[in-house]
Amino acid sequence: MNGAMVVQLIVENIAIIERSELNLGPGFTVLTGETGAGKSLLIDSIGLALGDRADSTLVRTGASRGSVAADVEISSNPHALEYCLSLGIDVRNGRLRIARDVSAEGRSSCRIGERPASVSVLKTLGGFLVDLHGQHDHQQLLNSESHLLTYDLWIGSEAMALRERCDNEFREVEATKHRLTQFRRGQRDRDFRIQRLQTQIEETRAVNPRLGELAELESQIARLQHVEQLRDLATRAHELLSAGEGSALEKAQLALQHMDSGVRLDPALEEDAEALRSALYGLEDASTLVREYLGRLDDDPDALQLARDRREEVVRLVRKYGDSEIAVLEGLTEATAELELLENGDISAESLEHDFAVAEAAFARTAQQLTATRRANAEAFSLQVERELGELAMPGAVLQVAIGSKPPGPDGVDSLEFLFSANTGEAAKPLARIASGGEVSRVMLAMKVALAGRAGVPTLIFDEADTGLSGRAAALVARKMRQLSDHYQVIAISHLPQLAGLATRHLRIEKVEQAGRVVTRVVELDGEERVREIARMLAGEEIGDSALANARELLGWVGGRSSLVS
Repeated sequence: MNGAMVVQLIVENIAIIERSELNLGPGFTVLTGETGAGKSLLIDSIGLALGDRADSTLVRTGASRGSVAADVEISSNPHALEYCLSLGIDVRNGRLRIARDVSAEGRSSCRIGERPASVSVLKTLGGFLVDLHGQHDHQQLLNSESHLLTYDLWIGSEAMALRERCDNEFREVEATKHRLTQFRRGQRDRDFRIQRLQTQIEETRAVNPRLGELAELESQIARLQHVEQLRDLATRAHELLSAGEGSALEKAQLALQHMDSGVRLDPALEEDAEALRSALYGLEDASTLVREYLGRLDDDPDALQLARDRREEVVRLVRKYGDSEIAVLEGLTEATAELELLENGDISAESLEHDFAVAEAAFARTAQQLTATRRANAEAFSLQVERELGELAMPGAVLQVAIGSKPPGPDGVDSLEFLFSANTGEAAKPLARIASGGEVSRVMLAMKVALAGRAGVPTLIFDEADTGLSGRAAALVARKMRQLSDHYQVIAISHLPQLAGLATRHLRIEKVEQAGRVVTRVVELDGEERVREIARMLAGEEIGDSALANARELLGWVGGRSSLVS
């Protein structure tokens, strides 16, 4: 788990937060503080960094923009690593910075590492990193579309191996179906189709477009069209830098001579003189680059006409066979494959139909095995979750795995949804329809404990997910959260002293007045400060000896029994 977590959160100019740094680590971290201090704002900021909706009202009054940056460790998060690899993002040391800016006008920009990213990409990546649980916001586990993968991950290697086979075999079914469709379409008017394909292939190969070529041609044409203006501008720049009297280089050299003279009188000026010397070298390099650019400028009408002709040639091909160079090249690949299929006398509709039937049969067998595996494990999964619920003071709760059917796909032919009933005798209903906040909190914890180490993202955030709990139920939930932190990074906002007493790390979020404005501050608590904060949670603002004693008792209970649970 140490190789997959949120390491740090930096929030600037978001609502009442001027600047806050939240340094996080493995295990169980609790955030406490008075209502309105900004606890949920910090959690919302993590959501903003991971693709949640941005709003200009989030920006602190008087600021031009607000920003959130999250440093995440993903070295042992294969899904996040694979996704970053697919985006071309290099994660050499396993650490990644995800940043989001929101302007006061409502514009939003995102970055992953040093690369710009879209909100949808950010949201997809965030789905591999963090699962946020609020009283009515339970994301993946309340989304029935995620239940099938969650359940397969719980079953383990047997289900996942069959799932991978299904994926491969379904792809083969689709590929053979496509080949058969192409062949039948071609056979309806074989000669005409062959002629059209040959024409497309010949024209495309004759032009031979390159990826990005149109953009290069546009740039080249623009330069050749404005060569005189560019030469005039570059010449003026070169004169200002080095050619004319009183040029930047001449003045910089004179300034450096004065500074060097000053160094002989005061050695403390040496660093400033070196800075000026570096600037002088930069001016010399810039002058050389401008001079070289002038040397490359060439008023060449023939080259301009050639570029225009080439652009027209590529544009004509794009208009005929696709909407971009890549579409034209993909069309060439498909046309070549289809032409080979039509011209190959050894291929017949019967042979392709046979291949399709064989692929369908292989997929059907694997899908049937996967269905059997899922059905065989349903009762054990239900019993494990129900056992966890029983330990959370819900002895009559029922969790059922409802397996249905759906059209064939990469994950087989099964639909799956978790059904839940809080009390004996009540009909189980889809998990997403549960109304009680307290019940939802415990169901979520029971599910997460059952899945611990098998499924889910590496970081779980509970934003007052313990709402509606007190007494024994609160203490039991606290123990489960502590148990979860053996497998996940757990971050919880809570008003429950029982939960705060079990956390491995305690942060207090507080409002303070600074320069006439209220700002949010994060304070890590330890020792007596932590005792007093838990006592405040127990007794309110009037902290007496009994509250302090109870706080010390809570902090002394780590994984054992307490009078609060008995």
